[in-house]
Amino acid sequence: MGENELRWQLRQLPAEIDPPRDLWPGIAARLPAPAPRRRIAPWLGGLALAASVSLAIGLAWQLRVPTAAPADPQAELVQREAEAMTREYQAALGQFEGAPMPDPLAPALATLDRSAEEIRAALDADPDATYLLGQLRRTYARRLELTQRAAGATPA
Repeated sequence: MGENELRWQLRQLPAEIDPPRDLWPGIAARLPAPAPRRRIAPWLGGLALAASVSLAIGLAWQLRVPTAAPADPQAELVQREAEAMTREYQAALGQFEGAPMPDPLAPALATLDRSAEEIRAALDADPDATYLLGQLRRTYARRLELTQRAAGATPA
């Protein structure tokens, strides 16, 4: 039998065939009986909804991103400059550690140290006050100059 003959025979078959009898009663008889439905208390659905909402709120609270004020690049730059200046000053001052200081200079040195601390505190309070960097630089320079004179030498 050729391929064309098979196609011709397939075309001759009916598109739909109805079964000779109704098959559903036989199928239904073989199915197991449905399990009795348990009645769920109506308040249980509301409780489940409340628990779901509480869980969602709790997770959102734990995963929240802290809202910090956007950093001011100018303020950060001023703070970094002040910190770098302080580190350099402390390194330079460390070269004179252990050098004898005359007693009459102690109040002047303490005043300059206190001034530097106050300027740093003012910069922390108002990082936009860039003029304070110049004040801090001059205060550190005066303190180092006075220490050098008292020690009788300049650092190498």
